[in-house]
Amino acid sequence: MTKQDPTPELSRRERGRQETIAEILHTARKIMREEGVGGLTIHELARRMGMQPPSLYNYFDGLMDIYDALFRLGFERWDAYVREYTAGAEGWRDQFRLAMEAYLTFAIQNPELYQLCFERPVPGFEPTPESLKVSTDNLQAWVARIAGFKDQLDTDLPAEQLTDLLISLSHGITALHMANQPGLPLGEGRFGSLIPAAVELIDQAWSQD
Repeated sequence: MTKQDPTPELSRRERGRQETIAEILHTARKIMREEGVGGLTIHELARRMGMQPPSLYNYFDGLMDIYDALFRLGFERWDAYVREYTAGAEGWRDQFRLAMEAYLTFAIQNPELYQLCFERPVPGFEPTPESLKVSTDNLQAWVARIAGFKDQLDTDLPAEQLTDLLISLSHGITALHMANQPGLPLGEGRFGSLIPAAVELIDQAWSQD
């Protein structure tokens, strides 16, 4: 009799584990949307999962480990989202406008991930170096992208500071929109309609055209 290969069984077991982890994170996001990012608790998460709280520790080391996984997930999804959103950009104006629109739209569609990743609302939470690297790699990719437009702008600011300026404008508009009129879509409301004006300000200040 030939001994059965244990690999398929192990693979099925691992797939089941990954599916449970994905369900835990999905449920955690639902709680965060309803109760606020800081309102996530192990007991409520376990209750909604139909588990006893200790069972969650088979998948995560604790609440901060869950937040860390969500932080990493947020930046992974943000990176994919903004790359797709800005893929058709032509020139720096289009790139800046689409990047700011992507920031706001991501926040509207994923408010709990936006808050966790960009506002850090959980006391005591610090992302692990592995998760933080996802964020910093994303930032460096944007610095490299903006460096490609540097010769089209009449400014002495290095690419790093231009990137920080774009982030500051994007976050300011987004944070104010989310705090005041989160139900309105991109392009509407006191702050959600300001992106074209922000790009125009940069254009008037630094355009070489």
